[in-house]
Amino acid sequence: MGLKRKFDALVLGAGAAGLLCAAEAGRRGRRVAVLDHAEQAGKKILISGGGRCNFTNLHCGAENFISANPHFAKSALARYTPADFIALVEKHGIAYHEKTLGQLFCDGSAREILEMLEEECRAGGVEIFLKSRIREVRRADGFIVRTEAAEFEAPALVVATGGLSIPKMGATALGYEIAREFGLKIIPTRPGLVPLTLAGKERGRYCELAGVSAEVVASVEGAEEAAPVFREKMLITHRGLSGPAILQISSYWKKGRKLRIDLAPGKEVTAALREGKVRNLAAARRALEEVLPKRLAETWFAAHKPRGLSNEDLAEMEEQAHGWVLAPSGTEGYEKAEVTAGGVDTDELSSKTMECREVPGLYFIGEVVDVTGQLGGYNFQWAWASGAAAGRAI
Repeated sequence: MGLKRKFDALVLGAGAAGLLCAAEAGRRGRRVAVLDHAEQAGKKILISGGGRCNFTNLHCGAENFISANPHFAKSALARYTPADFIALVEKHGIAYHEKTLGQLFCDGSAREILEMLEEECRAGGVEIFLKSRIREVRRADGFIVRTEAAEFEAPALVVATGGLSIPKMGATALGYEIAREFGLKIIPTRPGLVPLTLAGKERGRYCELAGVSAEVVASVEGAEEAAPVFREKMLITHRGLSGPAILQISSYWKKGRKLRIDLAPGKEVTAALREGKVRNLAAARRALEEVLPKRLAETWFAAHKPRGLSNEDLAEMEEQAHGWVLAPSGTEGYEKAEVTAGGVDTDELSSKTMECREVPGLYFIGEVVDVTGQLGGYNFQWAWASGAAAGRAI
């Protein structure tokens, strides 16, 4: 059977949420064990933000998250704010900078954030067990977790196993399996913050422009939830569309929906033509090249060129440039998704502590829960906030 170990709390998953939760509980005198099947803690932290870790966002609010219950995240986010995490970063002497739109990154490497969390865990006496594959989770008097080498027991169990995104980094469905075992409802999962694919005519026409990018405003047509509008860069890829604007909108997109893209935000494409300064189609194309990368302007114009140069024709071209409608065929899947949308239904959890309403002592935090942040440090802030909520409640 191997070793039997008793703790006050077991945390499954040595990622952002699990490590912060363990550190918070350890600081409060709880004996905590963190179990993870990987050979290294915090693997996703290390690759995040291009290796610099976009660890929070100064403008974080519940409106930056998608969930079946848009109010659920408010309590945890209010009680552990970006300022709280920044204070921890500064305490450890980690240099950081604001990039754009409130996004904070390390000046150096994401490894500094991981080392900070490991140091906080050490200070709280937390034991971290890596290369620990979980064979069984069951409830007796408390919770029993069996790995290949040992059996762990504790009155509290925190599931911080992450989502299905980036399977090559070791993502598994373990958290959802545990939730189902205890009878919890799960909101269907899907890839979030993920490139979108094009098919057919649109793929043939645009994907040969792979590498071309432009600042656009992207939105989803017909989204039930009020999907926001994002003004950021769009990148054309060999398979479809990516870049921050597309990743943002992808979390709100569902199959069968169309994207609406403003290719020339805040600019009038046909102004010079309407003033009568130039009166031929070549000039109309050149007008588009003033606001778009040349190759994109040429390709888009070939597909949308006006019938003539009447005011009506020009008005139609203007409208199409600000409302280019595209129907993505799908997404690039969990392999390329930064996060997993959906997850453990928030109706099952206390918004204050992340504890299951029906299973005392069982907590779910981080990405495994149906709370998904937008791009820009919001998912890390949810990891810290939900981890702190559970860590303080244990």
